[in-house]
Amino acid sequence: QVQLVESGGGLVQPGGSLRLSCAASGIIFSAFDIGWYRQTPGKQREFVALISRGGSTIYADSVKGRFTISRDNAKMTVYLQMNSLKPEDTAVYYCNLDGRFWGQGTLVTVSS
Repeated sequence: QVQLVESGGGLVQPGGSLRLSCAASGIIFSAFDIGWYRQTPGKQREFVALISRGGSTIYADSVKGRFTISRDNAKMTVYLQMNSLKPEDTAVYYCNLDGRFWGQGTLVTVSS
């Protein structure tokens, strides 16, 4: 059974940083692309970043230059380093494996 567990969310002031983690189990993690998405109330879930099984990365324009996605295949974990956070980054952040499996989400709130 595939499980994805996100952590690292919380309250941060504008301009601050957070690092999200998503730990996977029940799957050959290194064989799949994995990404981060986010959702705010009343809006559709939107793409944030993706890292391929080969290590290539893609970012949404809204986070390019501020967020960095990385993976540790030995730990079966993907990370999202978020810097220069803005209030509009406030959302529940979800990791997604291979377009099929979702975690439960972790809330990030950017507010003074």
